[in-house]
Amino acid sequence: MYKNEFDKNFNNNIIYNAYMFYGASEYLVQSYSSKVANSLGDEVTKVYFDEYDFNYCYDTLSQSSLFSSSNILLIKTLKRIPKKDVDRLIDACRVNSDSKVIFCCIGDANFKDMAKSFTSKTSSVEVRFYPPYDNEAINILAAEAKANNLNIDHQTLAFLYNMHQKDISLCVGDISKLSILQGEIITSKTINQHCFGLGAVDIEEFLVNLFNGVNINKDLYYLLEEGINAIQLLNRITTFAQTLFMINSYLKLYGELNIKEIWGYPLPKQIAQTQAQIATKYKQDDFVYMLNFLQELELELKSSKISDIDIYLQSKLRIFLNKSSY
Repeated sequence: MYKNEFDKNFNNNIIYNAYMFYGASEYLVQSYSSKVANSLGDEVTKVYFDEYDFNYCYDTLSQSSLFSSSNILLIKTLKRIPKKDVDRLIDACRVNSDSKVIFCCIGDANFKDMAKSFTSKTSSVEVRFYPPYDNEAINILAAEAKANNLNIDHQTLAFLYNMHQKDISLCVGDISKLSILQGEIITSKTINQHCFGLGAVDIEEFLVNLFNGVNINKDLYYLLEEGINAIQLLNRITTFAQTLFMINSYLKLYGELNIKEIWGYPLPKQIAQTQAQIATKYKQDDFVYMLNFLQELELELKSSKISDIDIYLQSKLRIFLNKSSY
């Protein structure tokens, strides 16, 4: 099912036994999973990533809740759950009408086999999300801003969106941070001053230094101390690496720097030239190494029980810096 059709059904209070959200927009996958879970009941049992255990989940759905009339189970996973498990969990919700299960499927795993279990016959639904168009993304941010009572116009939201290279999750995090400024008019200057630790460390400068092989230990420490989420920072680094790869590939194909063609939106010439200069330092194999390293690190941070994520991220990025400095 597509997002628009699901939105219509959700607004018409159509309820399913089981839900599966997956696709290319992690923000929408997580947002809809939480929204649906909260709409179904006050008590939500959450199972995250490596905590998944079929027997525990099945028993949870088979029994009635002692504290609520509804029995909601939210399963977040980075891995494909076996179809036979999914079928039995959906069936448990059919037998116990008080129970509902929500699968929040994050990442690039092949979830298509799971999706086959969600049909009208089982009163279940799978919703696949795609990256929102720019206008849709800005409207999502406008709704978040309104919920946080922020006085910010669409043009400024577009500035924030482009600053974060179209990562909605990072934008929403900053909107939440800016909620302390209720009553003020939020401008691009406000965003530059208050995002990423009140400007003590410039995130763009940090990324440029990282990929130029400059020692970033001090700046990394300050960024994490100032409150930037480790996963958000890693996603920002990965997005920057992907941008460099696109620039590198475009320059090899066409031999010129076309800002609008590469980025999809206007960008200050100096920033574009700086990124192009960095991109040409690397070979294709270098980008393969970097993107694989960052993807594996994200999986570790999300699925492993690491006692101190910030310290672990710092140690891994030092390895990344040493191995990717050519």
